[in-house]
Amino acid sequence: MNFHVMTLFPDMIMDGMNTSIIGRAVKNGHLTLEALNIRDYSKSKHNQVDDYPYGGGAGMVMQPEPIYDCYEALCERIGKRPRVIYLTPQGSVFHQGMAEDFAKEEDLVFLCGHYEGIDERVLEEIVTDYVSIGDYVLTGGELPAMVMIDAISRLVPGVLNNEVSAEFESFHDNLLEYPQYTRPVVYHEKRVPDVLLSGHHAKIEEWRREQSLKRTLERRPDLLENANLTKKDQKILAILKEK
Repeated sequence: MNFHVMTLFPDMIMDGMNTSIIGRAVKNGHLTLEALNIRDYSKSKHNQVDDYPYGGGAGMVMQPEPIYDCYEALCERIGKRPRVIYLTPQGSVFHQGMAEDFAKEEDLVFLCGHYEGIDERVLEEIVTDYVSIGDYVLTGGELPAMVMIDAISRLVPGVLNNEVSAEFESFHDNLLEYPQYTRPVVYHEKRVPDVLLSGHHAKIEEWRREQSLKRTLERRPDLLENANLTKKDQKILAILKEK
């Protein structure tokens, strides 16, 4: 999978993503990541990419031409017009289902805004998806882009060492992940649940499913509305709700 980030701060993207699991996936060829500097496409003597907004108001607005030219140069180079995600508080809130959808693409472009935003005309021409990572405002789109790239990358084959781990982590079936434990067996007088030490895989899976249901009910009950629940799950939830 190929990620292309259109940004005013390419070093922020490359320094932030070329580490840990994502950095290893890039090194091993499972992903490619590039940061395209929008300033490189400015025709201004000083590489200016912003100007005062028409109609007045505080702050500056990113100009359409450098962004459009940056995108067109990318399209010409890769021979296609890939999906463009604009990171904005006005977009749909990012969730695991979106990550799964985006992970099906061969190429994804992230457009990172700054200042008071981007000229609407270029957004209308190139943007396919308006996405937010939450109901708050950041100084730019780089951090949201990195969050999304991380979440999407985990779903790309070969990125994670354990191929099943991406499927069974938090939000699988719209449920939170069950509690995890490792050595030592006893820590601060708290013991690892006996079922996890039993070696009985069916009972372990049953315990984990119940714990996922319990944790989701306690911490994110809103997720249960769209969760993929069996009749057995529903019975367990009914008992948990009575406690």
